[in-house]
Amino acid sequence: MEETGLFAGKTAIRARALFVGERIDLRALETAQRLALAPLVVSAGTQGCAVLFRYGVVVLFDLDAVEEASFLAHLRPLVSEPLDRPETEEIGLTANSQREERVEGGMVLLHEFGVERLQIVADILAKSVVLAYYEASIANVFDRIEPLAAGLQREGRGGYRGKELLRHIGGTLLIQHKMVGRVEVSEKPEILWDRPDLERLYLRLQDEYELRERHLALERKLELISRTAETLLDLLQHKRSLRVEWYIVILIVVEILLTLYTM
Repeated sequence: MEETGLFAGKTAIRARALFVGERIDLRALETAQRLALAPLVVSAGTQGCAVLFRYGVVVLFDLDAVEEASFLAHLRPLVSEPLDRPETEEIGLTANSQREERVEGGMVLLHEFGVERLQIVADILAKSVVLAYYEASIANVFDRIEPLAAGLQREGRGGYRGKELLRHIGGTLLIQHKMVGRVEVSEKPEILWDRPDLERLYLRLQDEYELRERHLALERKLELISRTAETLLDLLQHKRSLRVEWYIVILIVVEILLTLYTM
């Protein structure tokens, strides 16, 4: 058994990441049985643990269905803007000190189930599940933007409304803020400053989940959506300005006609 008392000497466990809401108030867990900080690790279930991230993700290690439901129920009051259907991701972990640490056959091979290694795995899973959530969200935005762009190509107009376009622009800016400011997908976890020997494990997991590639692809899509919406909004504003100019011309013509009629 590990020195932390986790997992009762098991050599295989499951890790399950859940994106539960916009933010988790970690200050309320200061009195919990903490195993580590940055990211916060607390005991959970009978012999398992949970790693919590301020940006709304919790990663559960070795909890059965009943224990998971109980933990999430206690966590719910601390979650801001909870999601109706949490995004989830799951993977198995095995401990074998004789094998190289890597991902093989859909399993993460570790030398041991030490807390620091679990923090590395949790960091990767948390970023991956957040990326998955926003990838799905961006796909929905693309579905709404595409008809507008297609209409612009066919007819020179998109059948769009200013409020809708502003909503798209605001949504993309909000996602960019969350991805860069809160989640910090491209940043390495703080634990690597104290445990540089775990950097190879982190890089291998990062490559396996393609975090950098997915983050760059998401940024390109966000940029495209923002640029498309801004272009359509500019055209809409130009169209409105042109309409106002025509109204002014018509009023001038009417005024001239009335003056001539009076004369």
